[in-house]
Amino acid sequence: MPRTQQDLALPRRELLGGGITLGALTLLTGCDVSDGDAVQGALARVSAWNDAVQASLFNPDRLAPTFPESMANKDFRYNAWYGPEQAPRLEPADYRLLLSGKIADKRPWTVEALHALPQVTQITRHVCVEGWSMIGKWTGTPLRTFLERIGADTTARYVGFECADGYYEGLDMPTALHPQTLMAFRLHDALLPHRHGFPFKLRIPTKLGFKNPKFVTTIYVTDKQPRGYWTDRGYNWFSGL
Repeated sequence: MPRTQQDLALPRRELLGGGITLGALTLLTGCDVSDGDAVQGALARVSAWNDAVQASLFNPDRLAPTFPESMANKDFRYNAWYGPEQAPRLEPADYRLLLSGKIADKRPWTVEALHALPQVTQITRHVCVEGWSMIGKWTGTPLRTFLERIGADTTARYVGFECADGYYEGLDMPTALHPQTLMAFRLHDALLPHRHGFPFKLRIPTKLGFKNPKFVTTIYVTDKQPRGYWTDRGYNWFSGL
């Protein structure tokens, strides 16, 4: 997840990974590069095409690499567009995970109920769009297990997330059901720290880091593609690895 508001001012052509130049854009779209609106519209169409290609290539059975525990960094890097002192502090007694959309059982979940779910551990690499990566040890419940528990319609196309810090994100359903997509409650065997997203964050090793929302307060299932905080600021929506 990018850390500064300066990222918001970056030209969209830079945010799309540097995979297309203005000259190439002119050849592909026939747009006049002196027309800013036309360029931005063309870039949006190229980005949507890129998302569609990535989605079509995604293999729900292919696992991201895992690592020995000795490679896990116990001082996992903090990452947000605000400082750690500004991270939300959600209290267990007050927290409720809200559910909406195409879900049969929409009763809110407490921290205690979430922690009672079956859990697994994975040691995977977090890859940030800023150019750094870090291996961490994460423990939690596969999102698929939770979706099945609440009677989510897994034939729907997307799962969306809203967060206590104003963040919002979404996943295609195949990624949501991927065996390594985790509702992470613990980091390196300790309760997930507040600054890293207590009571849980999504850990998705098949996606870039900004697709891993934290401080999650709402999960919804839908056939309409959810918005993404950084997608609204120029990043690709699918953003797979």
